Amino acid sequence: MSKKMHNLDYVLFIPYLILCGIGIVMVYSSSSYVAAGKGSSPTGYLLRQLIWVVGGLIITLFCMNLKIDYFKRTRPWGWFGFIMIGVLVVLRLFGQSINGAAGWIVLGPVSIQPAEFCKFYLIVYLSAMIAQREQRLGAAKLRDLTAQLLMLGAMILLIVIQPDIGGATINLAIAAVILLASGMSYLYGVGIFATAVVGFQLVLVPMMSRLPQSVLANSYQLRRFLGFLNPFTTASGAGTQLVNSYYAISNGGLTGVGIGNSLQKRGYLPEPNTDFIMSITAEELGLIGVLLVMGLLLVIVGRTIYIGVRSNNTFNTLVCYGVAAYLTIQAFINVGGIVGLIPITGVTFPFMSYGGSSMMVLTLSLGLVLNIGSLEKMARASSVRQES
Repeated sequence: MSKKMHNLDYVLFIPYLILCGIGIVMVYSSSSYVAAGKGSSPTGYLLRQLIWVVGGLIITLFCMNLKIDYFKRTRPWGWFGFIMIGVLVVLRLFGQSINGAAGWIVLGPVSIQPAEFCKFYLIVYLSAMIAQREQRLGAAKLRDLTAQLLMLGAMILLIVIQPDIGGATINLAIAAVILLASGMSYLYGVGIFATAVVGFQLVLVPMMSRLPQSVLANSYQLRRFLGFLNPFTTASGAGTQLVNSYYAISNGGLTGVGIGNSLQKRGYLPEPNTDFIMSITAEELGLIGVLLVMGLLLVIVGRTIYIGVRSNNTFNTLVCYGVAAYLTIQAFINVGGIVGLIPITGVTFPFMSYGGSSMMVLTLSLGLVLNIGSLEKMARASSVRQES
């Protein structure tokens, strides 16, 4: 067993395993009725999710035991970025559309979403570039990263036009957090955030609410936005997802109706095992179950930030902050959508929702944080031995 395995951060690792375990149970519970209705095996989604979770665990441990220097090599990541842009362009032109977004590579029973892998790529590449510039120039500035930011901007734009607004938002938030954490001016971040909020409230919301029904009928994303604005007045159409999510949460109450007893998963809520898995969790496990899930994720995010704060290495710190931002924003967008705080965008809940692409990227990210955490533990232990 490697030294890194001896220094495994169990505060990070155990909540991850528990979340995946709860996710397996909820994926089975939320998908069995849908699968049976399609004429397939009720355990089909369960078996695939088990494969994703076991595969993700292997990826986590493999990523944890790799030399950290492999992740710091900017040249290979730069070429990978150009390949990713090419893949996104091809997908936009020829990719299979699922839920209104042309962002999937379908290989038989398996669907791969390349945009998911952009999140991990962005975290590692941007952190490595900033750390490299810092070593050479003493401090990294936006003008030193112009080419890299243009490439990342093109990648995010391609994700927007798939269209995948949720994925683009997460990638943009990751980039903003890493840039701000690197010591660059906070005015950039505040300005971008203020512009986005003002634009959303004063321009986008009124504009969307006045679009004619003929336009809304042909756009999956616009229908979701209309459902967010007026869920109950459009309960039989665009607002049906959000209204049924409300019913699921209301039915669950404090302790839930019990695993397997959800009503809303029986044809009322679409994608109950992916986008709306937290609605089904709220219905079957109640508020207590939801708080347990959110608490476990909070421990993972908090521990990730803690590892980043304690590190003296710029790359390690920025990676941890980027992963924490990734998990936080993705969870917020998912939960915010099902409770009506923001429009539903089709974003999954970390480690809980069904899906291979999402699980692979999440476990890659967690494995890298565990790698950094084990290195920090070994460095502190070595320092203590030297002092004694």
